Amino acid sequence: MSVVHKPTSQDEALVRAFGASLSELYAQATSPEASAALTRALELRSWLAVAEEQVARVRERIHDATAADRYMGELSADDLRFDAQWMEAALAARDGYATALTGLLRTMPPPAVRPERPVQLAGPKLTTTLPPAPAPARAGAARARRP
Repeated sequence: MSVVHKPTSQDEALVRAFGASLSELYAQATSPEASAALTRALELRSWLAVAEEQVARVRERIHDATAADRYMGELSADDLRFDAQWMEAALAARDGYATALTGLLRTMPPPAVRPERPVQLAGPKLTTTLPPAPAPARAGAARARRP
């Protein structure tokens, strides 16, 4: 499944900040007029979706390994230690992406304040050509020899 379709813990904040649904935001991000903030926010959201998926996978693996109906002889301290390290790394990544996305959204103005498209000031362009500069009086002339 594409990260575009995976839910994240920050989806509501993105929708509130940009004033559009996620599908609309991804559509806007493909246009050349997309804001840098939108592009960065969706990139962070994509990484957040991957990190949250990893947290969920490790959590499920730990739950499966420690299920009450599991045979106790299958339990491995080494496997659980590795899963704990993996979980720590996945949680750190998730927290980092969530913090970065929250910081980006916090610095943005509300959707009602932002212009629809960037203002482009296009004034009339004047073009002119200048006549060629006159050559100096002796330009290209050979030097006279002195006796």
